[in-house]
Amino acid sequence: MNGNRVRALVKKELLDLARNPTALMPVAILTAFSLLLPFLVAVAIPALTDRGLDRDAGLSRISAAANPPAALSDAARVQFFLFQQFLVLFLLTPITGALVLAAHAVVGEKQARALEPLLATPITTLELLAAKLFGAAIPTFAISFVGLALYAGGILTFGLPGVALAMLNARSLLLVLWVSPAAGLVSLQSAVLISSRVNDPRTAQQWGVLIVAPLSGLVIAHLMGALSFSAPVLVLIGVGLFAVWLVLLLFSVALFDRETILTRWR
Repeated sequence: MNGNRVRALVKKELLDLARNPTALMPVAILTAFSLLLPFLVAVAIPALTDRGLDRDAGLSRISAAANPPAALSDAARVQFFLFQQFLVLFLLTPITGALVLAAHAVVGEKQARALEPLLATPITTLELLAAKLFGAAIPTFAISFVGLALYAGGILTFGLPGVALAMLNARSLLLVLWVSPAAGLVSLQSAVLISSRVNDPRTAQQWGVLIVAPLSGLVIAHLMGALSFSAPVLVLIGVGLFAVWLVLLLFSVALFDRETILTRWR
């Protein structure tokens, strides 16, 4: 793989995105939602209703599943549990937002008559697909990590004493730095694969819903407390997702028939 060619194509993808920044609106909106909802539930509503989190017997009982530090107060334990649960929302941020970009990755350029000259260059299929993937991943992951930084800052500012420090645990770090990027790469690679096999961007986006739906179900189950992932389980999930991404990458290269793509959409 020629790194210079990949970097040049990634730069082109980012420049195209800079000319159309509204394409990033879905990921920005979802990031804002992922930020506002936890603080609304864990901070604003208890303050406005003058009803402490520890007064909810059900939440107090469920919060024990998060293994909160014993030094935390009862209300802080519940708040820690809520912030831990809502952290999983940031899994959807790069996935959902990047699907919009990746779905246009191949078929969008074909419709704009920009793919033919690109395929006529010496760039290999692997280099092309890798550049498409990273061109969509870089801006969405950047927004996601900015959102995570704001999330951490918000917990430090508005959280109860000890909650921010308690959030710095192996489970949170694995979810943010290991599982989330892996899930994003799997979804992006799937979207690029779909984009190379369909005839218009809308069809690619519709197929992309099939990628988001199962992950959304897992997120909802996690938020409701029906699922709880320990640190070792998160390590295994991340390893599995990265393995799936590599398989999808090889599968995408195998299915990407340059001649067929050039002739099928004429």
